[in-house]
Amino acid sequence: MPGSWSVALASLVLALHVGIIAFNLFGIVAIPLGAWRGWAFIRIAWWRVLHVASLTVVAVQAAVGRDCFLTLWQDALLGARGAQPPLIMRWINSVVFWPVPLWVFSVAYVAIFVYVLALLWLVPPSWSRRRG
Repeated sequence: MPGSWSVALASLVLALHVGIIAFNLFGIVAIPLGAWRGWAFIRIAWWRVLHVASLTVVAVQAAVGRDCFLTLWQDALLGARGAQPPLIMRWINSVVFWPVPLWVFSVAYVAIFVYVLALLWLVPPSWSRRRG
């Protein structure tokens, strides 16, 4: 059974994972909505590049049939399946990790990636820097 330090690290990995999921979901919704509403922040180039890069990692992992490296780290820190995670971690895991075949996630992640690439073309970021 893993020590309390490994459960704490697994909790940090899960928090990072949830943050990345939230960032990706936010961008997927905010970019088209922001284009419609005229929000300037959705055209910030570094933000858009970070969003595409994050989803590229997700899509590539899914396309090659691998679990997310954050999921693998969390499992390793919890001793694969030997440790009972804390209650809040079990609840968050039930929201993040759905009991469906990996190919379903693969198809969804690749489709989302194609959608985000289309958003780069439909709602292009502003590559120029304003000089004052």
